[in-house]
Amino acid sequence: MGLPSAADLAGLPAGAVYAVLFGLLFVESGVLLGFLLPGDSILFAAGLLAAEPSSDLSLAVLAVGSFVAAAAGNLVGYGTGRRFGRPWLLRRTGRAARHVQRAEQFYERYGWLAVVAARFVPWARTFTPVLAGVASMAWPRFLAVTLTGAALWGAGLVTLGYAAHGIPWLRTVAYGVAAVAVAASVLTPLVGWLVRGRRERGQSPRSARP
Repeated sequence: MGLPSAADLAGLPAGAVYAVLFGLLFVESGVLLGFLLPGDSILFAAGLLAAEPSSDLSLAVLAVGSFVAAAAGNLVGYGTGRRFGRPWLLRRTGRAARHVQRAEQFYERYGWLAVVAARFVPWARTFTPVLAGVASMAWPRFLAVTLTGAALWGAGLVTLGYAAHGIPWLRTVAYGVAAVAVAASVLTPLVGWLVRGRRERGQSPRSARP
């Protein structure tokens, strides 16, 4: 999934950029099919655009709005998981159920820290809040880690993009990190599929020898 450039957003008025960005972040953070959306890259691109001298975008509005939209999405996801549970979640996701299972393993391994860490993993940031609700994670703890993750990811990436506009090496590093993250999100399920296939073949009963 490619990185949208600042030029992709530059043709829109400031209000439209805010609406597109905040809506995308909310959906990606709390609506089940949001794992397909490029939240990381559009946050960074919005920060780059705000740093342009001719831009009407406000860094403060972008940072605060991104924080609020990301946090609100997580809260909706948590409430959905707590109310409807895992069977409903698996039915709703259909073929994407494998991402739910991966996010579940991620959550079980890292506990409450997963809610923060999941912000930086494309498929995990959509499903982990829902699974936290399914697991009935304590509300005060979930709220605390949600606000922390939304600040680091939402406000943080916008600010990073803004700073990178005038620092070429920082922009290069950011694009490199983004490329690694995208590659990891593609290769991880592929490697998991190959490993499971080898295990299943190794565990299959061998034909009896004559």
